[in-house]
Amino acid sequence: MKNLSKIIMLAVMLFYMTSCATIVGGKVTTYQKTKPVAGQPHRDVKIGALLCDVFFWGGAGLIVDFATGAIYKDAPKSNK
Repeated sequence: MKNLSKIIMLAVMLFYMTSCATIVGGKVTTYQKTKPVAGQPHRDVKIGALLCDVFFWGGAGLIVDFATGAIYKDAPKSNK
């Protein structure tokens, strides 16, 4: 019983320390990970993930999302 409570507490802590875009955002692409250089268009932020990070995680999730690049939208699709 004591081990089960430790496992549950660990799972809750791990879930709490992650963030919305990292959990539900899907695979992070290289476009999202790399910072644009001068002359390249800026990366757009996922507003829904940003708001979830602030309201549900108290802003702590922002650190994870910005560090992993999961907060940014994927590359725009070209019209070729």
